[in-house]
Amino acid sequence: MRALVTGATGFVGAHLARALAGRGAAVRCLVRPAPAAGRRVDLLAELPVEIAPGDLRDPGALRAAVAGCDVVYHCAADYRLFAPDPDEMTAANVTGTDNLLAACAEAGVGRVVYTSSVGALGLAPNGRPADERTPAALDAMIGPYKRSKYQAERVAERWAARGLPVVIVNPSTPVGEGDVKPTPTGQMVLDFLRRKFPAYVDTGLNLIDVRDVAAGHLLAAERGRPGERYILGHRNMSLKEILDTLARLTGLPSPRVRVPHWLPLAAAYAASATARLTGRTPRVTPDAVRMSRHRMFFDAGKAVRELGLPQSPIEPALARAVAWFESHGYVAGRA
Repeated sequence: MRALVTGATGFVGAHLARALAGRGAAVRCLVRPAPAAGRRVDLLAELPVEIAPGDLRDPGALRAAVAGCDVVYHCAADYRLFAPDPDEMTAANVTGTDNLLAACAEAGVGRVVYTSSVGALGLAPNGRPADERTPAALDAMIGPYKRSKYQAERVAERWAARGLPVVIVNPSTPVGEGDVKPTPTGQMVLDFLRRKFPAYVDTGLNLIDVRDVAAGHLLAAERGRPGERYILGHRNMSLKEILDTLARLTGLPSPRVRVPHWLPLAAAYAASATARLTGRTPRVTPDAVRMSRHRMFFDAGKAVRELGLPQSPIEPALARAVAWFESHGYVAGRA
Protein backbone atom coordinates (compact mmCIF):
# COMPACT_ATOMS: atom_id res chain seq x y z
CA MET A 1 0.00 0.00 0.00
CA ARG A 2 1.23 3.48 -0.87
CA ALA A 3 -0.03 6.34 1.31
CA LEU A 4 0.37 10.10 0.95
CA VAL A 5 0.47 12.18 4.14
CA THR A 6 0.13 15.94 3.89
CA GLY A 7 1.30 17.88 6.91
CA ALA A 8 3.73 15.10 7.78
CA THR A 9 6.20 17.59 9.23
CA GLY A 10 3.63 18.63 11.83
CA PHE A 11 2.65 17.15 15.17
CA VAL A 12 -0.13 14.74 14.15
CA GLY A 13 1.16 14.14 10.62
CA ALA A 14 4.59 13.02 11.81
CA HIS A 15 3.06 10.52 14.23
CA LEU A 16 0.82 9.25 11.44
CA ALA A 17 3.76 8.86 9.04
CA ARG A 18 5.64 6.92 11.72
CA ALA A 19 2.63 4.64 12.35
CA LEU A 20 2.23 3.96 8.62
CA ALA A 21 5.92 3.20 8.18
CA GLY A 22 5.73 0.86 11.17
CA ARG A 23 3.04 -1.08 9.32
CA GLY A 24 5.25 -1.47 6.28
CA ALA A 25 3.39 1.00 4.07
CA ALA A 26 5.20 2.95 1.38
CA VAL A 27 4.84 6.49 2.73
CA ARG A 28 5.04 9.63 0.63
CA CYS A 29 5.03 12.98 2.44
CA LEU A 30 3.99 16.27 0.88
CA VAL A 31 6.43 18.83 2.26
CA ARG A 32 6.65 22.49 1.47
CA PRO A 33 10.07 23.52 0.15
CA ALA A 34 12.44 24.95 2.78
CA PRO A 35 12.51 27.28 4.57
CA ALA A 36 8.70 27.21 4.92
CA ALA A 37 8.75 23.77 6.61
CA GLY A 38 11.87 24.69 8.56
CA ARG A 39 12.82 22.73 11.64
CA ARG A 40 9.77 20.48 11.47
CA VAL A 41 11.29 18.35 8.69
CA ASP A 42 13.52 16.81 11.38
CA LEU A 43 10.55 14.77 12.56
CA LEU A 44 10.84 12.71 9.37
CA ALA A 45 14.63 12.37 9.43
CA GLU A 46 14.75 8.76 10.63
CA LEU A 47 11.69 7.50 8.74
CA PRO A 48 11.86 5.57 5.44
CA VAL A 49 9.60 8.01 3.59
CA GLU A 50 9.56 9.58 0.16
CA ILE A 51 9.50 13.38 0.18
CA ALA A 52 7.26 15.03 -2.40
CA PRO A 53 7.94 18.79 -2.51
CA GLY A 54 4.79 20.81 -2.97
CA ASP A 55 2.23 23.23 -1.64
CA LEU A 56 -1.53 22.90 -1.24
CA ARG A 57 -1.96 25.96 -3.46
CA ASP A 58 -0.18 24.23 -6.37
CA PRO A 59 -2.58 21.84 -8.17
CA GLY A 60 0.20 20.47 -10.39
CA ALA A 61 2.34 19.47 -7.40
CA LEU A 62 -0.69 17.86 -5.78
CA ARG A 63 -1.47 15.76 -8.86
CA ALA A 64 2.12 14.49 -8.83
CA ALA A 65 1.98 13.78 -5.09
CA VAL A 66 -1.21 11.68 -5.19
CA ALA A 67 -0.21 9.71 -8.30
CA GLY A 68 -0.10 5.98 -7.54
CA CYS A 69 -1.40 6.36 -3.96
CA ASP A 70 -4.02 4.02 -2.54
CA VAL A 71 -4.92 6.25 0.39
CA VAL A 72 -4.38 9.94 1.15
CA TYR A 73 -4.29 11.41 4.66
CA HIS A 74 -4.80 15.16 4.53
CA CYS A 75 -3.38 16.44 7.83
CA ALA A 76 -1.87 19.71 6.57
CA ALA A 77 -3.37 22.95 7.86
CA ASP A 78 -2.41 26.48 8.69
CA TYR A 79 -2.98 26.23 12.46
CA ARG A 80 -2.55 29.61 14.11
CA LEU A 81 -4.63 31.55 16.59
CA PHE A 82 -3.06 34.81 15.38
CA ALA A 83 -3.11 35.54 11.63
CA PRO A 84 -2.29 39.07 10.43
CA ASP A 85 -3.73 38.06 7.04
CA PRO A 86 -6.66 35.63 7.44
CA ASP A 87 -6.81 35.16 3.66
CA GLU A 88 -3.60 33.12 3.88
CA MET A 89 -5.35 30.70 6.23
CA THR A 90 -8.34 30.42 3.90
CA ALA A 91 -6.07 29.75 0.93
CA ALA A 92 -4.28 26.91 2.73
CA ASN A 93 -7.14 25.32 4.65
CA VAL A 94 -10.12 25.78 2.34
CA THR A 95 -8.81 26.24 -1.21
CA GLY A 96 -5.91 23.89 -0.50
CA THR A 97 -8.28 21.15 0.65
CA ASP A 98 -10.38 21.58 -2.48
CA ASN A 99 -7.25 21.39 -4.64
CA LEU A 100 -6.07 18.19 -2.98
CA LEU A 101 -9.43 16.42 -3.09
CA ALA A 102 -9.80 17.35 -6.76
CA ALA A 103 -6.41 15.71 -7.41
CA CYS A 104 -7.53 12.62 -5.45
CA ALA A 105 -10.72 12.33 -7.50
CA GLU A 106 -8.80 12.70 -10.76
CA ALA A 107 -6.30 10.02 -9.69
CA GLY A 108 -8.99 7.60 -8.45
CA VAL A 109 -7.60 7.39 -4.91
CA GLY A 110 -9.31 4.55 -3.03
CA ARG A 111 -9.72 6.29 0.33
CA VAL A 112 -9.13 9.80 1.70
CA VAL A 113 -9.01 10.72 5.38
CA TYR A 114 -9.45 14.44 5.94
CA THR A 115 -8.17 15.81 9.25
CA SER A 116 -10.57 18.46 10.47
CA SER A 117 -10.80 19.65 14.08
CA VAL A 118 -13.27 19.71 16.93
CA GLY A 119 -12.99 23.45 16.44
CA ALA A 120 -15.23 23.01 13.40
CA LEU A 121 -17.98 21.40 15.50
CA GLY A 122 -20.75 22.94 17.53
CA LEU A 123 -20.65 23.18 21.31
CA ALA A 124 -23.36 21.79 23.57
CA PRO A 125 -25.03 24.14 26.08
CA ASN A 126 -24.10 24.17 29.77
CA GLY A 127 -20.67 22.66 29.13
CA ARG A 128 -22.03 19.22 28.24
CA PRO A 129 -19.90 17.13 25.84
CA ALA A 130 -20.76 17.77 22.19
CA ASP A 131 -20.72 15.09 19.51
CA GLU A 132 -20.79 14.85 15.72
CA ARG A 133 -24.51 15.71 15.65
CA THR A 134 -24.31 18.91 17.72
CA PRO A 135 -25.48 21.80 15.52
CA ALA A 136 -22.77 24.13 14.21
CA ALA A 137 -22.81 27.32 12.15
CA LEU A 138 -20.16 29.44 10.45
CA ASP A 139 -21.11 32.59 12.35
CA ALA A 140 -20.54 30.74 15.65
CA MET A 141 -16.93 29.92 14.78
CA ILE A 142 -14.45 32.05 16.75
CA GLY A 143 -11.49 33.31 14.72
CA PRO A 144 -10.17 32.68 11.20
CA TYR A 145 -8.75 29.22 12.00
CA LYS A 146 -12.05 27.75 13.16
CA ARG A 147 -13.92 29.42 10.32
CA SER A 148 -11.50 28.01 7.77
CA LYS A 149 -11.73 24.49 9.20
CA TYR A 150 -15.53 24.69 9.23
CA GLN A 151 -15.50 25.73 5.57
CA ALA A 152 -12.95 23.06 4.68
CA GLU A 153 -15.20 20.40 6.22
CA ARG A 154 -17.99 21.54 3.93
CA VAL A 155 -15.58 21.13 1.00
CA ALA A 156 -14.81 17.55 2.10
CA GLU A 157 -18.52 16.79 2.45
CA ARG A 158 -19.23 18.07 -1.07
CA TRP A 159 -16.52 15.83 -2.51
CA ALA A 160 -17.93 12.88 -0.57
CA ALA A 161 -21.37 13.63 -2.02
CA ARG A 162 -19.80 13.47 -5.50
CA GLY A 163 -18.54 9.97 -4.78
CA LEU A 164 -15.00 10.54 -3.49
CA PRO A 165 -14.53 8.14 -0.52
CA VAL A 166 -13.69 10.79 2.06
CA VAL A 167 -13.81 10.09 5.81
CA ILE A 168 -13.56 13.09 8.13
CA VAL A 169 -11.83 12.91 11.51
CA ASN A 170 -12.02 15.67 14.13
CA PRO A 171 -9.11 15.43 16.59
CA SER A 172 -9.66 17.18 19.90
CA THR A 173 -6.50 18.25 21.78
CA PRO A 174 -3.55 15.92 21.08
CA VAL A 175 -0.72 15.78 23.62
CA GLY A 176 2.56 13.91 23.54
CA GLU A 177 6.09 14.09 22.23
CA GLY A 178 7.25 15.80 19.03
CA ASP A 179 5.22 19.02 19.16
CA VAL A 180 7.97 20.96 17.44
CA LYS A 181 6.22 24.18 16.45
CA PRO A 182 4.57 23.92 19.11
CA THR A 183 0.77 23.84 18.75
CA PRO A 184 -1.26 26.11 21.07
CA THR A 185 -1.74 23.10 23.36
CA GLY A 186 1.97 22.37 23.41
CA GLN A 187 2.56 26.05 24.15
CA MET A 188 0.29 25.70 27.17
CA VAL A 189 2.50 22.89 28.49
CA LEU A 190 5.61 24.96 27.76
CA ASP A 191 4.21 28.00 29.54
CA PHE A 192 3.60 25.84 32.60
CA LEU A 193 7.17 24.50 32.49
CA ARG A 194 8.53 28.03 32.08
CA ARG A 195 6.52 29.22 35.11
CA LYS A 196 4.37 31.53 32.95
CA PHE A 197 1.06 30.29 34.36
CA PRO A 198 0.54 32.49 37.44
CA ALA A 199 -3.26 32.07 37.26
CA TYR A 200 -5.93 30.23 35.30
CA VAL A 201 -9.43 30.74 33.90
CA ASP A 202 -12.46 28.50 34.18
CA THR A 203 -12.33 26.50 30.95
CA GLY A 204 -11.78 22.94 29.78
CA LEU A 205 -10.46 20.79 26.95
CA ASN A 206 -10.79 17.26 25.64
CA LEU A 207 -7.34 15.63 25.63
CA ILE A 208 -6.12 12.60 23.71
CA ASP A 209 -2.74 10.93 23.31
CA VAL A 210 -1.30 11.98 19.93
CA ARG A 211 -0.43 8.33 19.24
CA ASP A 212 -4.12 7.48 19.57
CA VAL A 213 -4.92 10.25 17.09
CA ALA A 214 -2.52 8.65 14.60
CA ALA A 215 -4.15 5.27 15.22
CA GLY A 216 -7.55 6.88 14.72
CA HIS A 217 -6.52 8.01 11.24
CA LEU A 218 -5.50 4.47 10.28
CA LEU A 219 -8.74 3.09 11.68
CA ALA A 220 -10.76 5.71 9.80
CA ALA A 221 -9.16 4.60 6.54
CA GLU A 222 -9.95 0.95 7.31
CA ARG A 223 -13.37 1.16 8.97
CA GLY A 224 -14.75 4.66 8.55
CA ARG A 225 -17.85 5.32 6.48
CA PRO A 226 -17.34 7.79 3.60
CA GLY A 227 -19.07 11.08 4.24
CA GLU A 228 -19.12 10.51 8.01
CA ARG A 229 -17.07 12.34 10.62
CA TYR A 230 -15.54 10.96 13.80
CA ILE A 231 -14.33 12.82 16.87
CA LEU A 232 -10.87 11.59 17.87
CA GLY A 233 -10.89 12.47 21.54
CA HIS A 234 -10.75 10.98 24.99
CA ARG A 235 -10.79 12.72 28.37
CA ASN A 236 -12.60 15.95 29.24
CA MET A 237 -10.55 17.94 31.76
CA SER A 238 -10.83 21.42 33.20
CA LEU A 239 -7.78 23.63 32.70
CA LYS A 240 -7.16 23.45 36.45
CA GLU A 241 -7.16 19.62 36.28
CA ILE A 242 -4.62 19.72 33.43
CA LEU A 243 -2.36 22.12 35.35
CA ASP A 244 -2.65 20.03 38.52
CA THR A 245 -1.67 16.94 36.52
CA LEU A 246 1.38 18.75 35.12
CA ALA A 247 2.27 19.79 38.67
CA ARG A 248 2.21 16.17 39.84
CA LEU A 249 4.36 15.10 36.89
CA THR A 250 6.97 17.85 37.25
CA GLY A 251 6.99 18.91 40.88
CA LEU A 252 6.28 22.49 39.82
CA PRO A 253 3.48 24.38 41.57
CA SER A 254 0.05 24.62 40.01
CA PRO A 255 -1.54 28.08 39.98
CA ARG A 256 -4.13 28.61 42.71
CA VAL A 257 -5.69 31.88 41.57
CA ARG A 258 -8.61 31.85 39.15
CA VAL A 259 -9.13 35.07 37.23
CA PRO A 260 -12.19 36.31 35.31
CA HIS A 261 -12.05 36.07 31.52
CA TRP A 262 -12.09 39.83 31.00
CA LEU A 263 -8.62 40.17 32.53
CA PRO A 264 -6.69 37.96 30.04
CA LEU A 265 -8.93 39.30 27.25
CA ALA A 266 -7.75 42.85 27.95
CA ALA A 267 -4.15 41.65 28.05
CA ALA A 268 -4.64 39.73 24.79
CA TYR A 269 -5.93 42.81 22.98
CA ALA A 270 -2.91 44.78 24.16
CA ALA A 271 -0.53 41.99 23.13
CA SER A 272 -2.15 41.68 19.69
CA ALA A 273 -1.87 45.42 19.10
CA THR A 274 1.83 45.24 19.96
CA ALA A 275 2.26 42.18 17.74
CA ARG A 276 0.86 44.00 14.71
CA LEU A 277 3.51 46.68 15.20
CA THR A 278 6.43 44.34 15.88
CA GLY A 279 5.50 41.39 13.66
CA ARG A 280 5.83 38.98 16.58
CA THR A 281 3.18 36.43 17.56
CA PRO A 282 1.48 37.29 20.88
CA ARG A 283 1.52 34.66 23.63
CA VAL A 284 -2.23 35.06 24.15
CA THR A 285 -4.71 36.18 21.50
CA PRO A 286 -8.24 37.57 21.88
CA ASP A 287 -9.61 34.60 19.92
CA ALA A 288 -7.95 32.15 22.32
CA VAL A 289 -9.44 33.92 25.33
CA ARG A 290 -12.89 34.06 23.72
CA MET A 291 -12.66 30.31 23.06
CA SER A 292 -11.77 29.73 26.70
CA ARG A 293 -15.16 31.06 27.76
CA HIS A 294 -16.52 27.71 26.59
CA ARG A 295 -15.57 24.29 27.91
CA MET A 296 -14.45 22.42 24.79
CA PHE A 297 -15.82 19.07 25.95
CA PHE A 298 -16.59 16.32 23.43
CA ASP A 299 -17.89 12.77 23.26
CA ALA A 300 -15.76 10.41 21.15
CA GLY A 301 -18.11 7.46 21.60
CA LYS A 302 -18.87 7.13 17.88
CA ALA A 303 -15.17 6.70 17.00
CA VAL A 304 -14.71 4.22 19.85
CA ARG A 305 -17.71 2.14 18.75
CA GLU A 306 -17.30 2.24 14.98
CA LEU A 307 -13.53 2.57 14.56
CA GLY A 308 -12.15 1.04 17.75
CA LEU A 309 -10.38 4.30 18.67
CA PRO A 310 -7.95 3.58 21.54
CA GLN A 311 -8.35 5.52 24.78
CA SER A 312 -4.90 5.58 26.35
CA PRO A 313 -4.41 7.34 29.71
CA ILE A 314 -3.60 11.05 29.42
CA GLU A 315 -0.96 11.22 32.16
CA PRO A 316 1.72 9.26 30.23
CA ALA A 317 1.11 11.40 27.14
CA LEU A 318 1.58 14.59 29.15
CA ALA A 319 4.70 13.08 30.74
CA ARG A 320 6.13 12.34 27.27
CA ALA A 321 5.39 15.91 26.20
CA VAL A 322 7.19 17.30 29.23
CA ALA A 323 10.19 15.00 28.74
CA TRP A 324 10.41 15.83 25.02
CA PHE A 325 10.32 19.59 25.54
CA GLU A 326 12.94 19.33 28.27
CA SER A 327 15.27 17.02 26.35
CA HIS A 328 15.08 19.21 23.22
CA GLY A 329 16.05 22.44 24.96
CA TYR A 330 12.67 24.18 25.03
CA VAL A 331 12.90 24.75 28.79
CA ALA A 332 16.06 26.42 30.03
CA GLY A 333 17.60 24.73 33.05
CA ARG A 334 15.40 21.62 32.93
CA ALA A 335 17.17 19.56 30.25
